[in-house]
Amino acid sequence: MFIIIGLGNPGMKYAGTRHNIGFDIVDALAKKHNIKVKSLKHKTIMGKGSIYGHKVFLAKPFTYMNLSGEPVRRIIEYYHLDEKNELIVIADDISLPTGQIRMRKKGSDGGHNGLKSIINNFGHNEFIRMKIGVGDKKDGDLIGHVLGHFSGSDKKIMRECTKNAVAAIEAIIEDGLDKAMNVYNRKIDEIKDSQ
Repeated sequence: MFIIIGLGNPGMKYAGTRHNIGFDIVDALAKKHNIKVKSLKHKTIMGKGSIYGHKVFLAKPFTYMNLSGEPVRRIIEYYHLDEKNELIVIADDISLPTGQIRMRKKGSDGGHNGLKSIINNFGHNEFIRMKIGVGDKKDGDLIGHVLGHFSGSDKKIMRECTKNAVAAIEAIIEDGLDKAMNVYNRKIDEIKDSQ
């Protein structure tokens, strides 16, 4: 079983922002695999279903980004899951070019408050994370950048990135993280060439 957590902030004010790409990818997974993400549990909106015969939970914490760790830990404990092998966290990353995917088995929070909260709640950094590049701030306004919306050209890139992220999660579930990383830990234009 896997639990796939998309990080973001609740409310229409934040919908479609760079910081909410985790929510958007969970929504895309839910739509593709007909999983209803509507149940309010453990301070998240959740849904249970299957991806290619594997049981999955999809979840979006509704505690705001900086407090994401508590609901993630509660879900893991409640369902007796192994966060080192059954948890996939999706988060935005300003240090990656727009649309680039980078998956890791463990690592630092990279300055991301949602990942920091999860690491603090578990007391370790060993869980699968998928970072989605949203580009670096151009004018020094970090908060404005991550809470801003993608520009016209970036919207097209992110539509392709979302498809790749869904395929990458499916690959993790079916073939394991190492194989998924070999295909999807590349620049967005290189992914098409390798598929």
